[in-house]
Order: sequence, then structure tokens, then C-alpha cells
Amino acid sequence: MLEGASVLRAPEGWRGAPGFVRAFSVPGGAALTAAVLEVTAEGLVEPLLDGRPVTADVLLPGWTAYRHRLRVATYDVTAQLGPGRSHEIELRAGNGWDCGRLGWRGARALYGDRPGVAAALTLRFDDGSSRRLVTDDAWRTVRTATLSDDLYDGEHLDLRTRRGAAHPVVVEHLDRSRLVPFAGPPIVRTARVAPISAWSDGRGGTIFDFGQNLVGRLRMRVRGPRGHRLTVQHAEVLERGELARRPLRSARAEDVVVLSGGDDDVEPAFTFHGFRYARIQGWRAVEGDVEAVVIGSDLRRTGRFACSDPVLDRFHRNVVWSLRGNTVGIPTDCPQRDERLGWTGDIAVFAPTACFLFDMDGFLREWLTDLRCEQDDADGRVPYVVPDALPGWSVRAGEPPEAVGVWSDAAVWVPWALWESSGEPAVLAESWASMTAHVERVLGRLSADGVWRDDFQFGDWLDPTAPPDDPFAAIADPGAVATAALHRSILMLSRAASVLGRPGDERRWAARARRLRDDFRRAYAEPGGRLRSDAPAVYALAIVCEVLDGADAAKAGQRLAELVRASGHRVIAGFAGAPYLCDALTATGHLDDALALLVNRETPGWLAPVDLGATTVWERWDALLPDGTVNPGEMTSFNHYAFGAVADWMHRVVGGLASLAPGWARVRVDPRPPAGLAWARTSIDTPRGTIGVHWERDAEGALHVDYAAPEGVEVELAEDIADRARRVPPAALAPATA
Repeated sequence: MLEGASVLRAPEGWRGAPGFVRAFSVPGGAALTAAVLEVTAEGLVEPLLDGRPVTADVLLPGWTAYRHRLRVATYDVTAQLGPGRSHEIELRAGNGWDCGRLGWRGARALYGDRPGVAAALTLRFDDGSSRRLVTDDAWRTVRTATLSDDLYDGEHLDLRTRRGAAHPVVVEHLDRSRLVPFAGPPIVRTARVAPISAWSDGRGGTIFDFGQNLVGRLRMRVRGPRGHRLTVQHAEVLERGELARRPLRSARAEDVVVLSGGDDDVEPAFTFHGFRYARIQGWRAVEGDVEAVVIGSDLRRTGRFACSDPVLDRFHRNVVWSLRGNTVGIPTDCPQRDERLGWTGDIAVFAPTACFLFDMDGFLREWLTDLRCEQDDADGRVPYVVPDALPGWSVRAGEPPEAVGVWSDAAVWVPWALWESSGEPAVLAESWASMTAHVERVLGRLSADGVWRDDFQFGDWLDPTAPPDDPFAAIADPGAVATAALHRSILMLSRAASVLGRPGDERRWAARARRLRDDFRRAYAEPGGRLRSDAPAVYALAIVCEVLDGADAAKAGQRLAELVRASGHRVIAGFAGAPYLCDALTATGHLDDALALLVNRETPGWLAPVDLGATTVWERWDALLPDGTVNPGEMTSFNHYAFGAVADWMHRVVGGLASLAPGWARVRVDPRPPAGLAWARTSIDTPRGTIGVHWERDAEGALHVDYAAPEGVEVELAEDIADRARRVPPAALAPATA
């Protein structure tokens, strides 16, 4: 890849986003049969031919573990070239993740101090000859309209800018050992959203409401006086009629456009924002229209759910929108503030939901490749975030960072979710060494009594009982949370060994799981079935992670049900525990409590934000207070998918469609909905074909079920619906669109 190409940078002291240009012509004579452009960047690159974008992909080449991997995108540009014609190729460069701001600690230029690009254009002709154009000292640097750009702070465009004189380029060696083919889905524009309303704020600004919290940027088609300045600010919610920008922390999230005086059609290229509302200062002095351009990784939708309860249905759509907004190249925690990092804990708990809703195979396997690279650098420790934008940072000042329960378990839980979704053993084979390295590192750090209690832990992060300024202060013992999560990882490791034909490893890890299970009971269990950490999250994790089984699990489930009832069926758990509450209750015979927990519309609960206008899943249960003010805590994102992980349980229990074998080779149809629900539709496009379940309740309350499955998929029907269920062709099922 990119043989003979060099890295091009702008001269030292260059201001603004540079463009790198080269004129060339296609020789006459032999016919052009193929023209292929390879391109990459340390930073971001927008490739153009004759002033037109080469691709609809944006934010190229995305964010990877840059110290190890730099992706090369390849495009067929044959149709854009003509024989005997002169052309110009331009590579516009932005800062992106490589050179811009990363994280809330003020880091900038974590990988490089200014963007660089590399490219190669190969022309092939029908006489067997070829011509190759690579980035070298024949290229020139030119001005672009982008005066500044940053993913957090936004982009400043002056549309009056003319290219002016061309300047020499700085040519540097391209380290091709880092280059990898662009794998996984690109980042693209996935939708366009028109505002549902707009109004003047009385201070020279116009506020636009797009009706949906989304991730992207504005596109403006506008005509106004030459030099007129439009300043665009973004926010997810309003507070007292104004944009609530405090949750952005230090991220400015502001785009500036200076008009040319003609008809301007403008959209920033090197930034994105998380927002529902945009305020444009100076809009009343121009004519034009505006729309929100949604961007995200090009993921194919696979799973769907819809139901008769509009609040529950809206919650599910919120989960989908949060997934879309937090898959801009990598799985992130949030898309709007000065963070947007690949936090491992969020995707660890959310991966099963993600793998139902979208084809996540290429996306998450790419991310797992980065995880393995960063883990190798850290002697088997899985960083808090991948790519590791927090190198050497630890929550405990003065201590080196270490593995943490649930978060670092992403090295095991994410490939396992991909395996269960696809049925492809290669997913486990690719991650086997990583999975093993994580578990072995943690086993070497257990306390004398055999549990994981001495290291720092995030624990049940953002437990709603914790004060706004202390998200660590969960009621769950962090050691109990971490040890249960470790047990789950060891079990998955044993089961992965079975899949991969490694019987010795299967026995070894099964035995180690039994030992950890005994140590957990000695450390955390009390006589009579209670745990010393008498918290819903600990009971839920102990059950779902199988660290308790049999009679012990039954007692834990009974105590969990008591705690849930005592809370008024509110969700008294955070990131680690909440995703598993309903599963633990269901597994131990307390389905009614699980359903009541799901449909409760009081805070803290999954549906309460919907009643407050949420169109995505929130980071905090009470991110917006009932009086319309924003939670006073420093971390208040209105677009976090972690608490949306319960949707996986919704698909299986409320929708009634559960996979019983990897790759959906065997399924169970067993809808168990709340009493007030009249119907639900659930479907998924699997590697074997579409599988769907649609049920309706008759006047007597009985469920009538239609289900569809391709040939070769074994279907197991729950006994109580078997006489009211019928198999139908997939086309006969109404689409579950939400």
C-alpha cells in the first residue's frame, strides 16, 4: 500500500486547514481501464478530484490506535477521469483525533502536532501500461476556507477565502509498517433532519429544534452579505429557554461561517457535534434554509422492535439513536462533550444489544484489533478507553492504571457477543490471546482471600443513590462487582476454548471458575442467602455472572426482588448492575418484578426520561430534573447507550425472540410481556435469514403468535403459547420498524 508515497505536511507555522494539490493529465492513446486512489492521513483528509469529493465517506480515515495502525482507504475514481484531459487532485487535511483535542484533561496533539496526508493514484491502461502519482515534493500547499478545526471546538470557515499562491510542502517519510487496509464500515452521512421549529431568542440569535438528539453537523444553504458572520452553537437540551451548554464542559461545539456574498452551500468537514438544538447568531440577516446532517459509521440495521405502548416504543427508538450517535468510527461513551472516548465498560455491557440492532461484526472487530494493540503495549492490561487517549492516567493519583472489573472485561465480553451473534469461531480465535491475557493479569492481582478487591474499581458507576459530584459512591461493593464480572469472563474463556477445540484450556478455565466461585461465596455471602453487599447490582451480577447457582442463586433472586419492590420498582443500580437486573429477576422466577421495573415511569427508571422529552438514552437517570434544569453533576450526557442495554432483554422477553445457539441456529419463541401491552413485533436479519415474532393479545388476554424462521433454523415454542402460535413466511409479518 502507498508504495513510494511520502507524508505531506504544511510548512511550519501554517494557519488553518491546508490543502495539498497536484495537477496531472491522463495520457491519450491507450484507453484508461482503471484509476484507483489510495489515501490516508495523520489527522483527517477529504480527497477531491477537480474540486469534487472523491467519496461520500467523511472523517477519513477515522480513529485507530495510531501508534500501531493507520488505515488506508481505496477508491475507484475511473469514472471521474478522462483521456487527454487535465485534472487536479486535492487532499484537504484536518486535525481530527490525531492532532486535535482529546479528553477532558486538556490534551492536544496526542499523536502529532499537525496533520499530514499520503496518497497514491494508479492509472492502468488497456495496453498493459500504468502510471502512478504519489505524494512527493511535486505537490503544493494551498489555502482552504477552513481557518481552524477541532472535533470538540468546531470549525471556522471563511467562504471568501481564495487559494492564493501555492507553497512548498514538507515531505516526510511514511512508516508503512503501520499501514493497514481500511476494514470495517466507513463514517458516512446517514440521514438529514429538518428542524421542526425555530424562534428568535431576543438576543440576535435564532434557535432551531430538530426534534431529535442526534450526532452530526449543520448544512446551510444561505445567501447573505459578503463577510457576514454566522455563529452556530449546539446543545442537547434547553434550560430556561436557552441552550444548556454547561454539560459540554470545555468543548466549545461552535461553528463559524463567514459568507462569500453569493449562494453558499456549506457544511463543516472536520468536526461533529451532539445536539438537538442549534442557535445561529446572525441568521435573521440572511435568506436560506438549514438542516442537520447525521453522521455515523455505515452500519446495516438488522434487528427491530415495536410495540403498542408509545412510551416503551419511544424508549427503544432512543436506544437505537444512542447507538447511532456513539458509533462514529469507534464505540464511544458520548458524542458531545470534551470526551467522546472508547470507554470499554459501556460497550462491554451494551454489545449484545448492539449486535441485535445492527451488523456490528466489522465495526467491533476493528475496534477489538485496536484493543489488542493497546493491551499488548500495557502488558496485558486493557485500558479504560480504546484507543488509549489516556495513557498513564489513573483515577487514583500517583498509582499506575490497572485493569478494572466490567470495563477491562470488554476484552472477553465483546468478542463473545460477536460470536453469539454471528456463530463465527474466527471472532473468538482472533481474540483468544487477548481474552486470556486479561484474565491471567487479573488473577495475578487477587487478594489473599481470592477475590478482586484491592485495585481501584469503577464499580457500579453512576448508581442513582450516589451524589451528583461523586459517581463512585455506589451502594454496591466494588470488589464484589469486579469479582463477579471476572467469573463471567473465566466462564466465557472456558466456553470459548470448547468452541475452538482446546479441551485442556476448557478444563483449566472451568476449574479456575469453580475456585473463584468458592472464594466469592466465602468473601461475600452470608448465612441465609444474603450477600454482605446488600445491593441490587451485586445480586444481579452474582446471578447473571453465575457466581451463584442453584439454591444460592434462588435466594439471591428472592432478595433482589425484595429490594426492587422496596424501591417501588425503581432502578437502584448503575452502569454495571442496571443492564442485568431484569435478566436476574427473570432467571430466578420474578418476571413480574422485572416487567414492573421496565415499565415504571418514575425516576430512576428507563421510561422516566421519555416523559421528560428524551429522544436518546441518558448518562444519568436524572440528567434532566423535573423542573427542567440540568443535573448539577459534572458528567451529564444526554446521549449514552449504556443504560439502553436492557433492550437486549426486551427483545428476548417482551418481544419473545431469543437465540439459543450462536448465529441464530436455534431460537426460542416465548413472549412474556407486561399486562398492559396489546402487541409487539420483533425481528432480526441473521446470517441464516430473517427471523421474526409478532404477537397480539385477544380480548381475554391470551397471546396469539405469528413467527417466521428460515429453513434450517430450529424453533422452540414455549408451552403456554404452542396452541396459539403459527409459522408464517417472513413476508407475512408486518415490519417492526422502530
